[in-house]
Amino acid sequence: MDPYLDILYIDDDLIVANKQSGLLTVPGRGEDKQDCLIHRVQTQFPTATIVHRLDMQTSGIVVIALNKKAQSNLGRSFQEREVHKNYLAWVSGCPEMESGCIDLPLITDWPNRPRQKVDFELGKPSITNWEIISKQNDRALLSLTPITGRSHQLRVHLAEIGHPILGDPLYATIEALEMAPRLLLHASTLAFPHPRSGDRISFKSDVPF
Repeated sequence: MDPYLDILYIDDDLIVANKQSGLLTVPGRGEDKQDCLIHRVQTQFPTATIVHRLDMQTSGIVVIALNKKAQSNLGRSFQEREVHKNYLAWVSGCPEMESGCIDLPLITDWPNRPRQKVDFELGKPSITNWEIISKQNDRALLSLTPITGRSHQLRVHLAEIGHPILGDPLYATIEALEMAPRLLLHASTLAFPHPRSGDRISFKSDVPF
């Protein structure tokens, strides 16, 4: 899978990588799921450890720690919501409003893992802000800002409001699934405090679709 490793930034504490769609962030179960972003990074930087993940089909920016202190500080930044994340996605149809907020609690759909679902009784609070970037006849490009970081949050939220992400094998309608060869979701911007200096740093990745 090319490129083998796409690094946007590196210093003594962290690596910012651009993950391609179809590549796991961390290894899965079985020999056929050992090729992943963190293993590729570790071939050159053995001390590298993962801080957060992107779904296999999602492309875009991932930050990786190069030492324990950096991992701890970056993990705290994610936990305390000091990290700003922005995604771009093509969705089925065009929302009536130009922007909005999706506030739907999510929980794992255990009988159908890895699927997630909305659950107003047991679900964890999950909030996504969205804005239309451009429109076509049957689709729209949205800018997505997750306030929380639940598994599959963007994918479930958009499907729930009737605008599933194109190419989504888990949540899209058959029509929306067939409108794209892959999940059209890209982690385009990531900003966070540097784990050593505390200075805020920001990175962008051009959308590949």
